[in-house]
Amino acid sequence: MNVRVQVSAKALSLALALSAGGVCAQEASPSFKVVSTQAEPSRSEDVSPKFKPVEAPVATPAPVVEAPKPVTAAASAINSQQAAIKAALEARLAERGTIQQRRFREAIAAFYEARQYAPLWIADAKWNGVAQSAITRLERAGDDALDLRGTPIPALAGKDDVALAAADIGLSESIASYARQASGARIDPLSISKEITSKPEIVDVARALADVGTAADAGAKLASYNPQHSGYTHLRDKLAELRHAAPAMAQTQKRIPTGPVLKPGMRDQRVPLVRARFGLVPAQDSDDLTYDTKVAAAVADFQKQNGLPASGTLTARTVDALSEGAPERLEDEIIANMERWRWMPRDMGHERIEVNIPDYTVRVYRGEAIIHQARVIVGKPQTPTPVFSNAMQFLIVNPYWNVPPSIIKKEMLPKLKEDPDYLKKLGYEVVPQKNGGMAVRQPPGERNALGWIKFMFPNDHSVYLHDTPTRNLFANDKRAFSHGCVRVDQPFALAEIVLGEGWTEERVKGLKGGGERMVKMPRPLPIHIGYFSAFVDEQGKLQLREDIYGYSQKVKTALGLGA
Repeated sequence: MNVRVQVSAKALSLALALSAGGVCAQEASPSFKVVSTQAEPSRSEDVSPKFKPVEAPVATPAPVVEAPKPVTAAASAINSQQAAIKAALEARLAERGTIQQRRFREAIAAFYEARQYAPLWIADAKWNGVAQSAITRLERAGDDALDLRGTPIPALAGKDDVALAAADIGLSESIASYARQASGARIDPLSISKEITSKPEIVDVARALADVGTAADAGAKLASYNPQHSGYTHLRDKLAELRHAAPAMAQTQKRIPTGPVLKPGMRDQRVPLVRARFGLVPAQDSDDLTYDTKVAAAVADFQKQNGLPASGTLTARTVDALSEGAPERLEDEIIANMERWRWMPRDMGHERIEVNIPDYTVRVYRGEAIIHQARVIVGKPQTPTPVFSNAMQFLIVNPYWNVPPSIIKKEMLPKLKEDPDYLKKLGYEVVPQKNGGMAVRQPPGERNALGWIKFMFPNDHSVYLHDTPTRNLFANDKRAFSHGCVRVDQPFALAEIVLGEGWTEERVKGLKGGGERMVKMPRPLPIHIGYFSAFVDEQGKLQLREDIYGYSQKVKTALGLGA
C-alpha cells in the first residue's frame, strides 16, 4: 500500500540520494492491470554475422623420401612472391602511426599470414578479374562520400616480386579501408555526443577481404557495405545531382547580405540576389528591386522545405538558410547526414517506427510506405533526446509519472523551500522506497505530465514516447521543449497502429480512468530515434532542418569538411 507523505524540502533533498532515475525514468508499477496478456514472443536472436578468424591450414607431415624432388620454376616463383609479401608486411608493421593505423596493418598482416602470404589480387603479374571489379568500385568511392586518400588504389609499377607484393598489399588496404568506412568506422558516435548510442555494424578487416576476394561481383560486394536504406540512397542521389549542378549553382547562389525584413511590395537591393537564387525574372509591372508576390511565393516554398514558417516574408532566418544553400555547404550537410545513416541498424525492420528529431516527426513504416505520421515534441538542447534503436513492447494507459531526481532537484526543491505544501497543492505524492529513499510521483489523470498513455521500450536512457496535457505546443514549428522523452501528437491513433488487429482508438480510449493498465503488443516493434537534418521527402525534394543539437556541425568537423 502506497503511503502519501508530506515532507520538507530538506528531508526530500536528503532522501533523493537514495533514489535513482533517468531523464524520464519510469518504473513499472507492480499494480498494473494487464488488459492483453498475449504471450510476448521471444526476441529473435542476433542475426548479425558471427565472424570467425581465418585460420591457417594445418600442415600435414610430409612423407619421408630418400631424396627431395626438384623444385619447379612455378613453385619457386610462388615461394618468391610469398617471401616478398611477408617482407613487405613486416616493413609496414615497423612503420610509425596511430594506434588505429597499427591495428589496421596488423589485421592485414594476420590475414595474409593465414593465407601463408599468398597473393590475393594478382595473377601472372596482372590484376585478376576480382581485383579489376573491386578497383572499378574503389574509383567511385567519392559517390558515397568516402575518403581513400590514406589508402589510395595502388598501381602496378613493375613486374618484380617486390613491386607486385606492394601492389597486392596496397589493394588489400584500399579494399579494407573502403569496407570499414562504408560500414561506419570513420566516426565513433559517442565522440559526437554521449546521447548517441547507436552502434555501427563495422565489418572486420579479414571478413571484408575474404568476402570481396571470393565474391562473384567484387564491386557490388564492396558497394553493399554502404547503407542500403532508401533514406541513404536518396541522399546519395541528391549529392550526385548537386555536384553535377554545382558550377551553374555557384553563379546564382551567392551569399545574401543581412537587412530588413521584406514583404511583398517592398524594394531592396538584395531582391536581385533572391531572384537569381530561384531563377526568377521580374514581372512586367515590377522592377528588379521589387519584392513581388512571385518572389514571395518562391520564398514560401523554400521556407516550407527547410522547416521554417512558410510566410513568404524574407526574414533573417530565411536569409541565413538561403545563404547556407550554397553548393559547397549543401554538399557538406548531405555528407554529414549520409554518415549518420551508417550508424543505423542494417536491418531496421519491415514494420518499424522512426522518430526524426530535427524534423519533430514520428512515422510508422510498413516497408517503404508510411502508414502513420504525427508531430512530436523532443528534448531541449540542454536535455537532448538520445539517438538509439530499440523495440517497443507494450504501452500503459493511465500512467503514473515518476518524477526524475534531476527535475526534483532543479525545479521542485526550490519551490518546495518557498512553500512546504507545493507538492500537495499540485497533487504529487511522495512515496517511501524500500531502500529508505523517497520518490515523487504524479497520479494518473488529465493533468499528468505523461497525458493518458505512454509507449514503452525499456532502455538505458529511460526515455519513451508519451502523450502530453500541453497539446497546444504541437502548433509550434520548433518543438524542442521536453526533458528528453518524445511527446506524441495523436497518441491514440498511434496506439491503434502499434497494437494491430482488434484495437481501435475508441477501444484504447475506453481504458482511460482509474489505475495504470498495461497493454502488451502482439510482437515487439522496432523503433529508431534518429537525427537527420537533411532528408529526401516522399515527393523527391531535399528537405533541410535546423541542426538543433549541433550534431551535423560536429560530424562535418570530424570528417574534415568545410575546412
